[in-house]
Amino acid sequence: MRRFVFGLLALAGCGTTQSSEQYGFVARLGRDTVSVESVTRRGNNVISDEVDRFPRVRQRHTEIELGEDGSIRRLVMDIRTPSEAENERARRVEVEVSNDSVRITKRDGNGTRRRSFATAGGIAMAHLPQMYSLYELYFDAALRRVKASGLADGERVPMRQFYIDREFDNFPLHRGSVLPLPGGKVEIRHDWLAGTGSATLDSSNRLLTYSGAGTTYKVEVERLAELPDVKGIGARFAALETANGRMKQLSVRDTVRATIGSTTFLVDYSRPLMRGRVLLGDVIPYDQVWRTGANAATQFTTSTPINLSGIRVPAGTYTLWTIPRRDAVELVVNTQTGQWGTGYNPAHNLGRASMKSESVPTVAEKFTISVAPIDMRRGSLIMEWGPFRWTAPVEIAPG
Repeated sequence: MRRFVFGLLALAGCGTTQSSEQYGFVARLGRDTVSVESVTRRGNNVISDEVDRFPRVRQRHTEIELGEDGSIRRLVMDIRTPSEAENERARRVEVEVSNDSVRITKRDGNGTRRRSFATAGGIAMAHLPQMYSLYELYFDAALRRVKASGLADGERVPMRQFYIDREFDNFPLHRGSVLPLPGGKVEIRHDWLAGTGSATLDSSNRLLTYSGAGTTYKVEVERLAELPDVKGIGARFAALETANGRMKQLSVRDTVRATIGSTTFLVDYSRPLMRGRVLLGDVIPYDQVWRTGANAATQFTTSTPINLSGIRVPAGTYTLWTIPRRDAVELVVNTQTGQWGTGYNPAHNLGRASMKSESVPTVAEKFTISVAPIDMRRGSLIMEWGPFRWTAPVEIAPG
């Protein structure tokens, strides 16, 4: 990838007055590495090489020029996506940020697109789901704003964010916020996170750790003192992607079709992997409503009226939710459909009932839902993941 003039000048011309700092980040989803990054920073200039598979493998070279307040003033990113069509495989994104606007230019084999967004005076920072040098800059700019403006303790710092990988024709600036906490802790919320991320910073606002356990992106991130082999890791990611049949979602969307007598069932859901993680009480918190899968809410369709764990369910489509507890689990049938998995609204509940919960000797790596017939009128709705199996009786309602 090409190196840009301002980045080279920053590293070469400022060497007599500024020393460079080199470090990295690694993000893991359970036992699986989903991104690695190598960063060199000198003063207000940051150069990063990064690769992520979230889920499509992308290799990036980024050069950033910061303002004195720590906010991004210029960003240039070269992106290579091996699994894309040839005319979209290489892409360049250039961003210019002023006090009142963000101007973005995107170039690939299809041509050039330009867009401009008003910041309304907010701090505009870049967001990519798995690029943590950007998170570090995001936190640093927010905390500098706190120091400069004298915001009260416990007050959130409003931010604006622009997107690199998303089609910015459809997604203008969105809102985020950073909450400083005691002991070098910070929390982050924004429109695409669906939850709250938490981080630990040192006294110079360097990002030491980040946890997405409370968000859609359940990653754990750590700072690396030595530069990782991003090029080599990226080549292995790309080879694995090709061997597995190109890009796949991290939690694959799947459908289950089954019949009990003349009644047909359809379950449409996402299937997260265990990835060596502790599920109950960690990935799936106790005493909280779980989306029962990943990504969009799990949808359940029955062609005739049934009794599901004692809940009278008319023919139609519903969403299924669960509430795990230490010694039990509840099933929730909800009449709202089509929502994201964080969009649970109890006002639409059709009913709640207990499921049978048991541990099984054979561990299920991938979350699995099935409908198993017993006879022409009875069956079971079964959910399995890791060491647990949850079961709800299904009975065809009298005609």
